[in-house]
Amino acid sequence: MEPRPKIFRCAIYTRKSSEEGLDQAFNSLDAQRAVRKAYVQSQAGEGWVLLPTLDDDGGYSGGTMERAGLKALLADIAARAIDIVVVYKIERLTRSLTDFARMVEIFEKADCSFVSVTQSFNTTNSMGRLILNVLLSFAQFEREVTGERIRDKIAASKARGMWMGGLPPLGYDPPEDQRRILLVNAGEVVTVRAIFTRYLELG
Repeated sequence: MEPRPKIFRCAIYTRKSSEEGLDQAFNSLDAQRAVRKAYVQSQAGEGWVLLPTLDDDGGYSGGTMERAGLKALLADIAARAIDIVVVYKIERLTRSLTDFARMVEIFEKADCSFVSVTQSFNTTNSMGRLILNVLLSFAQFEREVTGERIRDKIAASKARGMWMGGLPPLGYDPPEDQRRILLVNAGEVVTVRAIFTRYLELG
């Protein structure tokens, strides 16, 4: 007898940006779920089994990770209760490449795969993992470029005498407006001048 295939526990995640139409008997989330349910069932021969848990986010943007359904999904993945996450499109999971990279880290730690039904994106095979690595490389590049841009902006601002946050030095107070110019502290200015004068005297 042939050995039985390994069981892969599959979870479906659905998201819709607006709340319009969610009160209908068969709404957009239901349509997304139906397509993915059929896809999971088509993979039954590979051992795919659909979990009964529903992770839905109706009326939430894909540009944020502050979604109840997504948090529940990621918590189940971290707990190793899910083997494969099935979505309609990658953008249903997130529209941010940086957030996607964070999610993938959680996926990989829990040995969980990711499948996009309409985009032939499937990390259960080698080609899908290759595409994933390319996406993550671009995400890393984006993070590094953003970091360099921020550092350059801070350096340029400091060169112009602008205060960029943190504890103000002795003799100064934080600015009271948006000009980022430190204010002289009248109570400390005498001490600061005494320090510099004493340094000049002693060398």
